[in-house]
Amino acid sequence: MADLVIVGAGPQALTLSCLLLQKRSRLHRRLRIVDPSGRWLSCWQRQMERYEIPWLRSPSPHHPHPNAHALRRFAHSQQRHRQLEGAYGLPHTDLFAAFCREVIAEFALEGRVQAASVEHIRLPANGKGPLELSLSDGTTVQAGRVVIATGNGTPQWPTWIKAIAGEAPADALQHSDGIDLPALRLRPGERILIVGGGLTSAHLSLGALRRGAKVQLLCRRGLKQKPFDADPGWLGSKYLKGFHAEPCMHRRRRLVLEARDGGSITPETGAELREAQRRGKLQLHEHCEVQAAHWSSGEWDIVCGGGQRLSADRIWLATGHRQGVSQHPLLQQLHQQLPIELVDDWPVLGPDLRWPGTPVHLMGGLTALQVGPAARNLFGGREAAQRIWRAVVKH
Repeated sequence: MADLVIVGAGPQALTLSCLLLQKRSRLHRRLRIVDPSGRWLSCWQRQMERYEIPWLRSPSPHHPHPNAHALRRFAHSQQRHRQLEGAYGLPHTDLFAAFCREVIAEFALEGRVQAASVEHIRLPANGKGPLELSLSDGTTVQAGRVVIATGNGTPQWPTWIKAIAGEAPADALQHSDGIDLPALRLRPGERILIVGGGLTSAHLSLGALRRGAKVQLLCRRGLKQKPFDADPGWLGSKYLKGFHAEPCMHRRRRLVLEARDGGSITPETGAELREAQRRGKLQLHEHCEVQAAHWSSGEWDIVCGGGQRLSADRIWLATGHRQGVSQHPLLQQLHQQLPIELVDDWPVLGPDLRWPGTPVHLMGGLTALQVGPAARNLFGGREAAQRIWRAVVKH
């Protein structure tokens, strides 16, 4: 039996693992990490590569090591301090990856990720005793406590997708989840319409432009530029004090949505897009929304609001993900066994991010009602790790 099983091996799971082992090294033998990849940060690294992301959007103190200064110290020790961008020290992607490898080695976590997925989670029948996890490799694990730290949700598809006319080939319409820039084989001058106003749409636009494509970027609203996806006041007590004092979970959800305010891009990517627009390489359609799309004669005919018509060879959807209990198989199972309060599909967890009445904790975006707008970011991972650690200590 494992004292603690962490489901997922991304940055937040690594953050929690390091904090637990720093505080209580004897947990090393009783800690189990399960992820289909069998490696730390596999999905995170793959996303950086697929979208060719040059640097992170999180300040240098936000990372998996318990010491907030560790990343900056690592950069200076490696003579790589110039790879911390701007006043906030945003780390270059390869610097951050190298730092995480150092962290994994420091806490002796290499080779600790079991290559499997958790397919079923069962609560004890009488509320006492261990949880039971059924894994994809056919094994069963009993655990005293489980932390679910997986998933961005499921791809968000616009409603007009359901009414598409014509039979388009698979690569003519793709969600960003299925796009891999380094593996792309584009024809010179291929026309790509990218739908979305967030940072993913910007990375895809720039990647397509580097490959000689003609890009049209379509945003429902104006293209917003912000250093972070939420105001820096949400990364500390300035706004969080009032947020945590708010008793109404519906109001908290509204505060989270208002703080994130849809997608945004960084000033640096904004400058690159505007330069491409100035040179005639990029067409930017702001305050524009697709109403219908028709595939005919090997191309897309797209009708936008107001009757504007566009044509393209490919459509890429950088339209985000749906997050909620209904989008997560393990949380669906938990909710069936022990229903809890949901606010528009977001779970109302305990202060220690526990699914009420169980020894199951959550990390990531679905802790937003407790952690705040930055729940899915590295800052949120540090906050979640502290809360879960305090629960482990009390146990």
